[in-house]
Amino acid sequence: MEILLREGKKSDMPSVLELIKELATFENEEDAVEVSVEELLRDGFGERPSFKVFIGEIEGKIVGMALFYERYSTWKGKSIHLEDLIVSDAYRGRGVGKALYTKVMEYAHQRNIKRVSWEVLDWNQVAIDFYESTGAHIVEGWQVVHMNEASLNKFVSNT
Repeated sequence: MEILLREGKKSDMPSVLELIKELATFENEEDAVEVSVEELLRDGFGERPSFKVFIGEIEGKIVGMALFYERYSTWKGKSIHLEDLIVSDAYRGRGVGKALYTKVMEYAHQRNIKRVSWEVLDWNQVAIDFYESTGAHIVEGWQVVHMNEASLNKFVSNT
């Protein structure tokens, strides 16, 4: 079984959205996905793309993806945020996730990126064990903070 890794293209976005929805189901957040194929196309392939995506294929079928974007750390400088690394349930345990993860890390290394960061759910021990086995450090004591659209709208309208 050969895993083909490549940069994502416009025609991949319906499959990318399906993988995103599959991840949401895995994380018990089935109704949380709001992004559309149109938004992925606009935001990933416009004049100033907001993200890059690597695709993992087996026998011509998209079975995984790693979506990330560059950002800037005031402490470290150039960094990357790995938003999601997703492998379709039927293909987990076959090396697709590790191959995509490695592709992102190689991309960062080649560009002299100082840090790659991402979140992992505290109950996803398989992922935690994998990340730690690669030398990644799980940062204790930091909490992820989100301001959702409704809260953002309320906050701005009250200021």
